[in-house]
Amino acid sequence: MTSEKHSEQEEKKKQDDDQQPVSFTGRICGIGFAGGVFWSLIGYLGYVFHFSEISPNMILQPFMIGEWKKQWLGTMVSIVVIGFISIAGAFIYFVCLKRFKTMWPGMVYGVILWCAVFFLFNPIFEDVKSVTELKSDTIVTTLCLYILYGLFVGYSISFNYNELTSDKLARALGNK
Repeated sequence: MTSEKHSEQEEKKKQDDDQQPVSFTGRICGIGFAGGVFWSLIGYLGYVFHFSEISPNMILQPFMIGEWKKQWLGTMVSIVVIGFISIAGAFIYFVCLKRFKTMWPGMVYGVILWCAVFFLFNPIFEDVKSVTELKSDTIVTTLCLYILYGLFVGYSISFNYNELTSDKLARALGNK
């Protein structure tokens, strides 16, 4: 009878493993990449509709040569590059703020990222004016995009982390 119970537990564990094929690291990568791509596309729409003077292409300006980076191909490459950079941002959030369950840490994280890009990294991007020279529309639009990006990444990571830890806790309590 104990061998039947043991085999049932193994079968249940195998089913649980089959239901969660993506590791938590994979989830973080997916959240980061999706957030970077999605909010870059929204940022590009803001640029197209003149809400912002800054296009996602700014990421390529200091590193690539040629006019292609200012055209459609450059925009698409920039959005994908921002998606990959965003994976690092998602891991930073995970390491520092994953335990918080509210939306505020993600929003603050977005503001911190905006400050880092527009104050700390601004000298790298020659085509981007300093914050004091930017139009108020650009400042408001980009700040809102970064806040929404931080909210998306932060809330998604926190939700997944808390769901995973509560599942582990429930399994631990159920097995005892």
